[in-house]
Amino acid sequence: MRQEQDFLGSMPIPDDAYWGVHTARAVENFPISGHTVAQMPDLVRAFGYVKKAAAQANAQLGAITAHQADAIARACDDVIAGQLNAQFVVDVMQGGAGTSTNMNANEVIANRALEHLGLAKGHYDAIHPNDHVNASQSTNDAYPTAVKLATWFGIQTLLQALAGLRGAFEAKAVEFKGILKIGRTQLQDAVPMTLGQEFEAIASMLADDEQRLKDSAALMCEVNMGGTAIGTGINAPVGYAEVVTQRLAALSGVPVHLAGNLIAATSDTGAFVDISGILKRIAAKLSKISNDLRLLSSGPQAGVRDIRLPARQAGSSIMPGKVNPVIPEVMNLVCFEVIGNDVAITMAVEAGQLQLNAFEPLMAWSLHKSLAHLANACRTLQVNCVEGITANQDLLSERIAESVTLVTALNPLIGYEKAAAIAKLAIASGKPIAQVAEDLGIMSQQEMRALLVVERLTQAGALKATA
Repeated sequence: MRQEQDFLGSMPIPDDAYWGVHTARAVENFPISGHTVAQMPDLVRAFGYVKKAAAQANAQLGAITAHQADAIARACDDVIAGQLNAQFVVDVMQGGAGTSTNMNANEVIANRALEHLGLAKGHYDAIHPNDHVNASQSTNDAYPTAVKLATWFGIQTLLQALAGLRGAFEAKAVEFKGILKIGRTQLQDAVPMTLGQEFEAIASMLADDEQRLKDSAALMCEVNMGGTAIGTGINAPVGYAEVVTQRLAALSGVPVHLAGNLIAATSDTGAFVDISGILKRIAAKLSKISNDLRLLSSGPQAGVRDIRLPARQAGSSIMPGKVNPVIPEVMNLVCFEVIGNDVAITMAVEAGQLQLNAFEPLMAWSLHKSLAHLANACRTLQVNCVEGITANQDLLSERIAESVTLVTALNPLIGYEKAAAIAKLAIASGKPIAQVAEDLGIMSQQEMRALLVVERLTQAGALKATA
């Protein structure tokens, strides 16, 4: 063990720990969720970029020496590479606006930098967590900047997962292009469409969400680095804010830029509400899509049965052979979670006071869960469900041949009332609509069949074309 001190006293720290006394106190104070910052690898990586950019800017402006900056940068590279993730031991649920996470990062980087200099951990006169790693910074600019970078990284991962899922639906749309079925509104038979059109519509919905998510990622690029405690820039060299932001963009590859008003940017967390709102929209639509897959595949004998989902596992401990739609179900679960996270983020953003919001750790954790879980759920829905869907083609063909809803296409020729009379009698008698139309003296079976070419009833102007 080694002894470390802060203004509250001293504490024993394990010799192999890169974290120090401030982190140790946070571990004692926040035994809340059992989830540590180590479980947010994007945030850890983001802190590596933030602290490296700060070290380079500080060296350029003379706030620390080039020797110190080089050691700190090398330690940050280790953080960015994920080599020190396990050292981020504070709970994700913490008071203090993220101070504990920032202190954890400062201590880990300082002690790793000391190692690079051949010095023992805790030798803080050479590299100090606050005086050197945290130079020209406050938690209140370093932490939200890291959270924004981490969220940007998470958005890119989710975009890749959404694109893969969309591609799977697009491939099925092509595969099912020529398969006719009856569309449904309010769970009742509607008019004909192709199964390919149904899957193409889902792909289009996902493409729209991808674009909205891409657009929203720009919200994570406005940062308040250099604002320090409340946005006035106290304790930072003149020009530091501009230099550190430029360095951060170059190092991370994220097109960050400095906010126009750093006081406003330090207190305003509204961008997280926007991002969470987009994720809630995506979740609501993915849940709807999953509901549709479960409905369309319901059966195998007494359900809708338009499609078959791939069998992934036994569905019952008592009913032999039962298979459940577990992959769409887990997507539903994740979507419910994301919608709940949005409520938590909204309340946390609303609860900020004056020049700072103390509840950013909840925003960071909730956004991390929403992004990561949605991305994982999209991947499993793609690989373990959509790519293996098959069409119940024989059943769909039977339903098309017997469907009373085809009379809808007759409305422009015979009017709604006569078409309704045909449909009502056909349902009551069980006779084909062509025979019913002839029995009612509305048109002959031959005329009816010439009009109702089903393959052409899935396009605009179909009746005119068939006539």
